[in-house]
Amino acid sequence: MRACLNCGEEMEGRSDKKFCNPYCKSSFHYEKTKNNESNLYQTIDRQLKRNRRLLKQFNKAGYASLRVDKLDKEGFDTNFFTHYWKSKKGEVYLFCYEYGFIKKKINSIDKYILIEWQSYMKK
Repeated sequence: MRACLNCGEEMEGRSDKKFCNPYCKSSFHYEKTKNNESNLYQTIDRQLKRNRRLLKQFNKAGYASLRVDKLDKEGFDTNFFTHYWKSKKGEVYLFCYEYGFIKKKINSIDKYILIEWQSYMKK
């Protein structure tokens, strides 16, 4: 008898069968790709999702101001963003999907100004 590559249980059936059920097959391949840090796409996607989640979490009202160190401590990385928007004042806001940010110094304190994408921001 052969053993399932994921759970190790004995299997019956075809001689080339590797997994006992579709769940084990899916779980095996998910764990295999999850632990593959060399996959650039997954690394970028994971950071973009983390950035979006953090911007959404700290920007409940559509506009907020937050100390840089607080957001950075949570794993926020300004090098990962999806697009940008330039205001009439010439300020460039970086966005992770629909949540944007800009870094400013307010009263000698580095802060992020967090905003939410608005329809007037379209080009």
